[in-house]
Amino acid sequence: MHEDGDTSSAAANEGARPGVAWRILALVLAVGITLGIYLYRDRVAQFASYGYLGLFVVSVVGNATILLPVPSLAATFVAGGILNPWLVALVSAAGMSIGELSGYLAGFGGTAIVEFSNRERYRHLEDWMRRHGFLTIFVLGAIPNPFFDLAGVAAGILHFPLWYFLLACFLGKLVKAVVFAFAGVQSLTWVERFLH
Repeated sequence: MHEDGDTSSAAANEGARPGVAWRILALVLAVGITLGIYLYRDRVAQFASYGYLGLFVVSVVGNATILLPVPSLAATFVAGGILNPWLVALVSAAGMSIGELSGYLAGFGGTAIVEFSNRERYRHLEDWMRRHGFLTIFVLGAIPNPFFDLAGVAAGILHFPLWYFLLACFLGKLVKAVVFAFAGVQSLTWVERFLH
């Protein structure tokens, strides 16, 4: 009977290993993406000249960094003044949401990334995420702020469903992208008025 207990314990440990391996892989991938984007951020800006596709790439890459700023809203602002602002907002919001998966993956991979940030702030944010997850992700996605990466990490740590995280993220980012795209349209109008 003792042997059966050891066998079931070994089977339980064997079943836990893939989960740990996936978490480590997710964390390594998220940190690797962040470092790669940060090191090559100047080259990423060149994609903005390729219209909607370039805007999408810049939005994904600009939001794929964790805790290192690589702004993509400038591309949304400029593209809004040149292209259809509604399409610019949709493309930008989709790209930003996909880019935010790096924070989600880092959180899903473990809590190591939180060690580099303010723990007290993170605890407050995680508490908000537990009580008002969708709303917290939406609001932090809708306003420019440095806390969204921690919200993505918290969503991963708390194992929010991926679709839930992406939907809240997309809707929040869409609000922000609409504001920036139409600000780009308005700035172009101001420049035209000034020149005439």
